[in-house]
Amino acid sequence: MRVVVTGASGNVGTSVLEALSREPSVERIVGVARRVPQRSFAKTDWMRADVCESDLEAIFRGADVVIHLAWLIQPSRDERVTRAVNVGGSARVFDAVARAGVPALVYASSVGAYSPGPRDRAVDESWPTGGVRSSFYSRHKAEVERLLDRFQTSNPKVRSVRLRPGLIFKSGAASEIRRLFMGPLLPTRLMRRESIALLPFPRGLRTQAVHGEDVGEAYRLAATRAVSGAFNIAADPVLDAETVGRALDALVLPLLPGAVRAAAWASWKLRLQPTSPGWLDMGMQTPIMDVTRARSELGWEAAFSSQQALLELLRGLHERDGMGTPPLDAAAGGRLRWRELLSGVGGRDRTRV
Repeated sequence: MRVVVTGASGNVGTSVLEALSREPSVERIVGVARRVPQRSFAKTDWMRADVCESDLEAIFRGADVVIHLAWLIQPSRDERVTRAVNVGGSARVFDAVARAGVPALVYASSVGAYSPGPRDRAVDESWPTGGVRSSFYSRHKAEVERLLDRFQTSNPKVRSVRLRPGLIFKSGAASEIRRLFMGPLLPTRLMRRESIALLPFPRGLRTQAVHGEDVGEAYRLAATRAVSGAFNIAADPVLDAETVGRALDALVLPLLPGAVRAAAWASWKLRLQPTSPGWLDMGMQTPIMDVTRARSELGWEAAFSSQQALLELLRGLHERDGMGTPPLDAAAGGRLRWRELLSGVGGRDRTRV
């Protein structure tokens, strides 16, 4: 089996490569990235390509499965750039899959694709995917879900799978996660479990997380098993004030969501951090996902709890952990994080994979 993975050098991509390399039926993997890493992965050949510009049909021809992960989180201040990659690039990938005659497509959707939903019960994959309008990330994920709907209608012989994971954490992605979401001013040396005695937490926030290795395993299963459709991917327990406080052994300080959003908006507008307030809106509004279908039909189980994944990320932030690919490189921000500061803190594209 030959598998092509777009966006293969990022947080999810590296976990997918590692999982696929352990799969006996996979003989060759083509890792597609805009910036080719120095690091090697078993069974993997790197190919430099851009989903917005390159001849993707030629890359996909002869593949048994294409896993589409390529996505932009930043720049958060220029949606023309992010949408061109996220939506336009995905449309080009889907079109190239059809023209190249690839028999299977696995797409990286997200919990962020879901419309606002209940917070007191879990929903399955039939919940509407209209997104949260104030989040560009959520809007783009919802829009690509519609593209994939049309692709499936036009290409019924292509086995199509979409995975909708929660927040994805692992130590090796800590430096990238800090750059994408927290910015250059975060003092990561203070990010120690033992140093967090009081945890400010938005009142009512409930979200789900999963370890990167478990997500990689979900993609391996989706690529190699005769399944189709959508699958929610998340680990237990749901992360709320109680479970996060217990994991960190910290006293929780409840904050009004409106006050947190105002602070997020002001700090983003002042370029103190790169994350627009739409991310908080998405976290407060998207539903809790039921992962029964992933367990029963995909055969997937999380090896790590959500709390373990969170603590590993925290350790990685403290240790400034990374991996040997351009987006995950711990030194990507430059000495004293000067590259992040020159980018305008979320104002230019420094993270494309």
